[in-house]
Amino acid sequence: MDAPQPANALEIEVADFGPIVHAKVELRPMTVFVGPSNTGKSYLAILLYALHRFFRAGGGLYGFPTLAYRGSRRNPDRAPELSDETVADFRDLARAIAVADAGASGGDFALTDRVRKLLRSEFDDLGHALGAEIVRCFGMDNAAMLARKGRSARARVVIRHGSPDRGELKHTLDFNDGEVAFQSAIPQSISDAALIRSDISFVMQNAGRILEQPTNAFGAFEIILYLLNSLMTTAVPGMVGSLHLPAFYFPADRTGVMHAHSAVVSAMIDNAPLAGLQPSGPTSMLSGVLADFLRQLIELDRTPRRHLSSRQQQHPQDTGSIEMEKAMLRGTVHIERSELINYPHFTYRPDGWQDALPLMNASSMVSELAPLVLYLRHIVQPGNVLIIEEPESHLHPAMQVEFTRQLAKLVQAGYRVIITTHSEWVLEELGNVVQRSRLPARERATIPNGEVALTADQVGVWLFRPNPRGRARGSEVVQVPLGDAGLYDAGFDDVAIALSNDGANIFGKIGENR
Repeated sequence: MDAPQPANALEIEVADFGPIVHAKVELRPMTVFVGPSNTGKSYLAILLYALHRFFRAGGGLYGFPTLAYRGSRRNPDRAPELSDETVADFRDLARAIAVADAGASGGDFALTDRVRKLLRSEFDDLGHALGAEIVRCFGMDNAAMLARKGRSARARVVIRHGSPDRGELKHTLDFNDGEVAFQSAIPQSISDAALIRSDISFVMQNAGRILEQPTNAFGAFEIILYLLNSLMTTAVPGMVGSLHLPAFYFPADRTGVMHAHSAVVSAMIDNAPLAGLQPSGPTSMLSGVLADFLRQLIELDRTPRRHLSSRQQQHPQDTGSIEMEKAMLRGTVHIERSELINYPHFTYRPDGWQDALPLMNASSMVSELAPLVLYLRHIVQPGNVLIIEEPESHLHPAMQVEFTRQLAKLVQAGYRVIITTHSEWVLEELGNVVQRSRLPARERATIPNGEVALTADQVGVWLFRPNPRGRARGSEVVQVPLGDAGLYDAGFDDVAIALSNDGANIFGKIGENR
């Protein structure tokens, strides 16, 4: 039962990256990485997080819009030569944007080959910064460490984003002996609505007039840089699809982090530079994903949700966290701050209790789920991406099934979810979630959990397994289809059969010795 590929699908292909010989993964609203340990599930998950961090709207520490514009301003000598024809192209584009902002036109702006060439040169210059963000997230010394050790010292990442009307957009990231090169396709047109949403129109009223002057006129260069930066900002959602969305990474062993976060923060974050790459003293390396997680924990109740009104920020729609607490925790988790140093600590109050417990005195299940509950309550919102390592950790099988349903409900509410897992129970419930979508709504209402349903094209399961071909040591990644029995077969039955056979042999030997 292969699901049809959705429109505007985003595909990530990697070769010789970490332990992965080859993988080609299509990102769905619910994307699942499953397979034996040490096959690269977390490697690919961290890579996706780094790409989200880099391409997300508004940029960031290494975000492309700010980097491209400020980099050009700091280094005007690296700016491409501007011919009269190029200036004329930007003048016409500036005028069109200004007219569209006045409400006189609509549709897309066509980009000339000269404008696209300049855009491409801006994107191609981002390799170093994108490589730095990937290295930061992994907590490694340099990009060379990300290449699979074998016959090749190179790794490659290819991003493909399909569009019915514009064809495939392709972006390539090459890791070669520690150097990172980025090459990108540029669309032939840009949406006027997206440009105006990026709030660049205030400068457009005078841009056309300024660009009428000779190419060396004061302000012309700045106007074109501003347009380039704005075009890059606008182009990214159409070029990299869901990678422009904000993402939040929940690392494995969340229980340990929640119990020891204050000690970890004091010992490591204070000794690490802002980027989270290396400590200045003998303290152990801190990966970017863990550094981000710890910083976010510290600031959870102080971080306003972006793009929400002040009223919504004061009363966030935390339905997901409320339901998760009710269905799984049977209590509530809270953030409290020390009056002396204003440092947060986390508590859990079981239903019916008057007093709360320190989180470290609650069960490991509560500690495991608390970060997700708090993120949903304070900073994560529909449209964001949740990357969760081993959601089954510290959960009884029944709770693993319930947690899977809760994640499916988040997808129904507009969140995107990526998980790495070793759990048969998670996969079996996901099969049920998809199977329910095949029933008419009236029949779903008559069965348990009938409201929790995702279509087959919303769920993608990818199996990481040892590479079976050739001498290349490492793993390959293949898609696991939903079988006719409504199950994703990831090889768990083989383990069960082997255990059963071992048990039969043992009992047989016992019988022979009686």
